[in-house]
This record gives sequence, structure tokens and C-alpha cells, in this order.
Amino acid sequence: MIRVASYNMRKAIGTDRRRRPERTLDVLNELDADVIALQEADRRFGARVSALPLSLIEAHSDYRPVPFEARDGSLGWHGNALLVRKNVEVRERHLFHLPSLEPRGAVLAEVEVGGHMLRVVGMHLDLSGLWRRRQAHAILSHLHERAGDPPTVLMGDLNEWSARGGCLRDFAHHHHFAPCGHSFHARRPVARLDRIMVTPDLDILDSGVHFSPTARRASDHLPIWADIAPGDETRRTLGPPPPRLTWRAKVSATLIRRERRIRG
Repeated sequence: MIRVASYNMRKAIGTDRRRRPERTLDVLNELDADVIALQEADRRFGARVSALPLSLIEAHSDYRPVPFEARDGSLGWHGNALLVRKNVEVRERHLFHLPSLEPRGAVLAEVEVGGHMLRVVGMHLDLSGLWRRRQAHAILSHLHERAGDPPTVLMGDLNEWSARGGCLRDFAHHHHFAPCGHSFHARRPVARLDRIMVTPDLDILDSGVHFSPTARRASDHLPIWADIAPGDETRRTLGPPPPRLTWRAKVSATLIRRERRIRG
């Protein structure tokens, strides 16, 4: 069994508006995951250094960051970072840009956990539904073009309020969603903004939202987790990503849906 988790740590600023990285690290230790995708791991202004000091991670956890080396003092790329247990071997790492009006990106690592190869992608998608779908398509296209085909986990803050539409529809073409639950807002969770998705050759054994007194205070998001295991490789039939919709196609699809509702 492999445990993966995703956490929008909000630059280590809690619901009390205090920046306490040691509290964030307490939450990460509570998760007890093999791989963790972090969002908003870097400060937003100035040198944009990590909100979670590397020295703190090394001294008080069993984790180490995947070394993307994108910028001095940063854990990852545009706030996205991956933490792995110290005994997990990182075979490959990669970062890539996502289409957006403001800088956004995603991080990818191929790791060996308990003798099993796993590809992990961490992301933080846009607030705009149009840009989210473009970013989802960019991620899926990138995965389709990469060499090799290891079991893959995609996770992060998708910023998608819809239950099944938007970018979720794009990811659902080739991935299964872990039914983690509502993770936002930490004080009163009402939305599933954070998601974990896996290719069909991975079995989802269990999943959930991590509730603890510390987690409720450490960020405006609660962490999510999933226990997964290698499944039947023959179930994986990945084809090309779904085609991108042009603006004309989007307008046409919207008009068709409206007409159907009127007729119904």
C-alpha cells in the first residue's frame, strides 16, 4: 500500500492569520504519507522563498523535498512542491509551465515506493474555469507525450467548484477520482476543491480528508489523502487527451444545453 496526500498549505498562514511553519509541518507528519503534493508552498512576494524552511523539514520530519531546483530558496515551482519519505527513491523530476494570465505551473516526479514505480503530478489550477480547462489539457497532453507509462497519480488544488463538470470532465477521460470529501473551507468544509486522481492501473483502497485540531487551524484548506496499490495493468488504455474546445464550439455547446433545458 502507498499513501499519497495533497495539501494547500496557504504559505503556512493559518485561519488565525499567523504564519507558523512548524504547525504546517505537524499536519504533514500527521498525514504519514509516502508522497505529498503541496500547493502555495512558497511565499508570494519578495524572493518567494519557501514558507516551509528546508532545515525544519530535515530536522523534524521523515520527509525531503523533490529537488526541482527552479529557484534558490524555493521548494518547488510556482508554489507547487512534492515531498517524499527519505527512503523513497526519486528517479526523475520535471516541471512545466501551464497556460495562464499569471505564472502557474505543475511538478512531476517518478519515484520508487516499496519497490513500485509511481509517477506523481502536483498542480494548483486557476480560479478561472476557462483557464482551468486549458491547464488540464496542457497537463494531460504533457503526460501523453512523455516516454514510459508508469501508474500515475495527479493531485492538487483544482479550484473546481463543480461536482462533475469543468476540468473534472477532462481529467475523468483517463483517471479515476478518489472520493476524499470536502476540504474547503477548513473551518466549515463545503467544497471539494482538492482532488486526487489515479490511472485505472491503480486501485484506490481508501481515501479521506484529514481532520485534526491542528489541520483546522493551519490553513484554509484541509489536507486530503488516498491509500493506493498497484492494480491490473491491462485496465489502462490511455489515449490522447480530450480535444480542446474552441470558443465557437464552447458557445455552440452552451446554446445546445440551454435549448435542451427549455425543451425538457
